[in-house]
This record gives sequence, C-alpha cells and structure tokens, in this order.
Amino acid sequence: MPDTHKKGLNADLVSNDLEHCCRGIGLCDQCQGDACIIGYAKQCIAGYRQKPKKEVPEGAEHVPTMDFKTFDEVELETAIAHILRECKDCKADHTENCIINVIRNCYEVGLLGDTLPFKGSALQYLIYLNEYYPEKSAHIAALYKEMGQQ
Repeated sequence: MPDTHKKGLNADLVSNDLEHCCRGIGLCDQCQGDACIIGYAKQCIAGYRQKPKKEVPEGAEHVPTMDFKTFDEVELETAIAHILRECKDCKADHTENCIINVIRNCYEVGLLGDTLPFKGSALQYLIYLNEYYPEKSAHIAALYKEMGQQ
C-alpha cells in the first residue's frame, strides 16, 4: 500500500510522548484541541490509529505555529528523538504532510518556536539542529543515538 509507511509507525510511543508533553487541563484551563500543537498532534495520531495512512491531508499547513504556550523542554526533546527514530529516512520521497513530519513540526514549534526544514533524513536534521540550536541538539542526539543501540 503506497499510503502506509513501509515499516509502520509506533503510535503507542507517539501517544505516550504527546501525553508527557501535554500541559493538561490543570495548566491550560481547557483543552484547545487543534489550536494547540500537542492537541493537533494528538488529533493526527488518533486519525492514524483509525486509518493508518502515511499522509495527513494538508497536515503541515495546519500545524498551529502561533501556539505560544511553554512546554517542558526535556519532554519535547525526548519526543523529537523518538519521532526521528520513527522516520523512514525517505530522502527524495519525503513529503511535508507525512504524519511523522507533521508531528515533529508540532514538537519543533513548542521547543524552538517554529518548524525546521527537513530533507527526508534524520541525520541531516540532527546536523542542522546542531548547527542552529546546539544547546537543544545535544540531548536530542544523545537520545537518538541511545535508542539506535537498543
């Protein structure tokens, strides 16, 4: 099936990361749903669970880049490392609306304030991250490497 990821997506891992990143009703008063980066990503993964497709229609366009809430940086860094491990390193076949890309974009907005360019390679992404955000990249790269050794 060309719509599905070749190796699948660990929806449980992504959902767990999203729960750890979520500020919860106690801090946000009420869930803002798709107006929140985490709420939007939760909706994307819920849709994936119902119908596992590689793409989120217009997903990258709908990432709430104006969500200025603060989130736990360590949780976001961990989530980025995890989602990079889920990446299929599709290089030239990369699409902006890939569910993995969309969810990573949500994490980036929370951690860095904006989305970053992605060329279909987790390694290239880590190099870019190290160049422009060295203080954030160290933890992400260490977790990414550690998960590759498991």
